[in-house]
Amino acid sequence: MGSGDSLRRLIGAIVLVLAGGAAMAGTCREGTAQLRGPGGEAVFRVETADTEAERAQGLMNRESLAASAGMLFVYPRPQQVGFWMKNTLIPLDMIFMDASGTVRRVHHEAQPHDTRPIMGGNGIQTVLEVNGGMARRIGIAPGWEMRHPAVDQEAAAWPCDAAQ
Repeated sequence: MGSGDSLRRLIGAIVLVLAGGAAMAGTCREGTAQLRGPGGEAVFRVETADTEAERAQGLMNRESLAASAGMLFVYPRPQQVGFWMKNTLIPLDMIFMDASGTVRRVHHEAQPHDTRPIMGGNGIQTVLEVNGGMARRIGIAPGWEMRHPAVDQEAAAWPCDAAQ
């Protein structure tokens, strides 16, 4: 077992510890995306990209992303969305969600500088980008739910005011 395996276990432990602390607090904040599913829960500190200019810039030209961090892309309505990695320097996982905050698709480890489109499907309203490999390590998959104020609380699968 190499040092890479140790680092991956450490990153997973950090995310799970953060998940436990935030889940116990039961908070729903702009800067935090909480996800839950059959495999557990995870919490990420997120920057929100909710304007056309912010979504166009995304995580381009960044040399690193903290293990517990991500960017949440929020669209004004459900639609077909696609991404590319042309000016992105780090591998990313893309978690595509519908208007209820339910994960519909996960694209694992998008490669830096790749110009091929990565499509999320129809009816996507939010996309969470995290470090490449993180979604697989945590077990995030279709059917998981996200809790965040950007999700319409009337339609949310996991509303902000819901008990754990």
